[in-house]
Amino acid sequence: MTLESIRAPIAADLAALDDVIRRRLDSDVVLVRTIADYIIAAGGKRLRPALLLLTANALGASGPSRHELAAVIEFIHTATLLHDDVVDESSLRRGRRTANAEFGNAAAVLVGDFLHSRAFQMMVAEGNLRVMQVISNATNVIAEGEVLQLLNVKDPDTDEQTYLRVIRYKTAKLFEAATQVGAILGDAPEVTERALADFGMHLGTAFQVIDDVLDYSGDFAETGKNLGDDLAEGKPTLPLIRAMEVGTPQEKALVRHAIEEGGKADLAAVVAAINRTGALDYARDCARREAAIASARLEALPGSAWKDSLLQLAHFSVERKF
Repeated sequence: MTLESIRAPIAADLAALDDVIRRRLDSDVVLVRTIADYIIAAGGKRLRPALLLLTANALGASGPSRHELAAVIEFIHTATLLHDDVVDESSLRRGRRTANAEFGNAAAVLVGDFLHSRAFQMMVAEGNLRVMQVISNATNVIAEGEVLQLLNVKDPDTDEQTYLRVIRYKTAKLFEAATQVGAILGDAPEVTERALADFGMHLGTAFQVIDDVLDYSGDFAETGKNLGDDLAEGKPTLPLIRAMEVGTPQEKALVRHAIEEGGKADLAAVVAAINRTGALDYARDCARREAAIASARLEALPGSAWKDSLLQLAHFSVERKF
């Protein structure tokens, strides 16, 4: 199972999505076009728009609205990445220099604003009030998640419950919005819409937990990011939280200090503590539970190749290496 095989049932839809993205990113302002082209060239998994397309197709939706709204989801996601990289002072994403590193913080923030506003223009053009409610609510919750994460930076007293709240807001909310919008486009009954929204939320949570695992176990050639970037930013993610919870007093003190100070001076010792305490396996188990809950929510869908791909995405979110 590969990401390409999972996306195969919507290959034509993804091609149509790419056309929408290129058309909608056009601007008379040269720098906007330049940065937009740079972002597109960087690639990405396109998981969030794929979730919308798979869900909509599984419910029998058709027409160009699927592609327009999938692009809206991708634009909002990309805007949050641009802003994230500025806040985190990141210089590398997917093995490539970030837009802020390449063009400067001001340009990255402003183009992120352009993507947000273009997404809302496109939503208004579609004229579906339910869709606007879902996506506008999601963008607000995502912003709250960003602020919550900022408050937790360099705070070693962040607990697992707080950590999960941050990722449900910051990451999982857009997954939830994507699958819920797909359900709305497919005229799903309320109970099915709710089940599919839950699917997206639990899938997004599993996805982010594994992202945080890969920060201490991933291969740069596959992840495109350096090991220990979260530690360098002082982010108390689940592997660190668990290592402090079950580690020796010395390991707990080591991880606390590393979170408080940021940087990578203690990275090797922190990774050793994470491995000895089984913190990565603990986090993977957490992600697997979330993925299992997500999969169970798909019982509301009839059998189809699109449903199969959604189930495979739940598996992929946990077992992936990038």
